[in-house]
Amino acid sequence: VQLQASGGGLVQAGGSLRLSCAASGRTFSRSTVAWFRQGAGKEREFVVAIRSHGATSSADSVKGRFTIARDNAKNTVYLQMNTLKPEDTAVYYCAAGRGSLISSSIWSLPSYDDWGQGTLVTVSS
Repeated sequence: VQLQASGGGLVQAGGSLRLSCAASGRTFSRSTVAWFRQGAGKEREFVVAIRSHGATSSADSVKGRFTIARDNAKNTVYLQMNTLKPEDTAVYYCAAGRGSLISSSIWSLPSYDDWGQGTLVTVSS
């Protein structure tokens, strides 16, 4: 799967952004798609994921603020980010893994075969 992330930008704290991850290639609807992020000087970390059947998993740091959704007809996954905080500043990457990943592996980078190029989100205080 080839992935293209977009939608990043500069926003004030408390604001919102919506990221998009457009896919092409193998059957996208059968993939688990996740968003990871990497802040300056930090390791890449799991943010949120949606399985092929629609179930989602989120990191505690974004629960209640970030929502992931998919439109299989458009081969696109969306990340709606609300109530953004300066600590959300990072490059956000979308990634696709085969099948519906189980909870113990959905947060793990090696579970994902394909990665997009990343889009920068900057939240000012």
